[in-house]
Amino acid sequence: MASLWRAATALTQTQSTQTDGVEFWSNPERTGWLTKQGEHIKTWRRRWFVLKQGKLFWFKDSTVTRVSKPRGVIRVASCLTVKGAEDLLHKQYALELSTGNDTMYFIADSEKEKEDWINAIGRSIVQHSRSVTDSEIVDYDSKR
Repeated sequence: MASLWRAATALTQTQSTQTDGVEFWSNPERTGWLTKQGEHIKTWRRRWFVLKQGKLFWFKDSTVTRVSKPRGVIRVASCLTVKGAEDLLHKQYALELSTGNDTMYFIADSEKEKEDWINAIGRSIVQHSRSVTDSEIVDYDSKR
């Protein structure tokens, strides 16, 4: 789990490197409060999350502007699964986001919020995954 956390919370990087030019303050795909578990001290903290262009950003508060500095960023293309985790964590509305090696846990405010986040992150994983490269896409209509 340490590598996903290090990548997600690399706040020593410049903000432009960290955000890859994503204008997270403008027209995000999804925003909302989630409670997330810390990496080293396993406390739960409520954070404002913003999903945009294959990146999941989080902030201390919901007032996000051009000058806001994310507390962390996850590239969802590096994630393999997003699913409910109530049984594992014994917490209502829990979800997990996993790569091949690491898992991060979150808690939503309601079942609907949990499902909406799972759906939004799942769509983003599919849209931004590199499982099929452009050179592997075959346009069968053009070969007629």
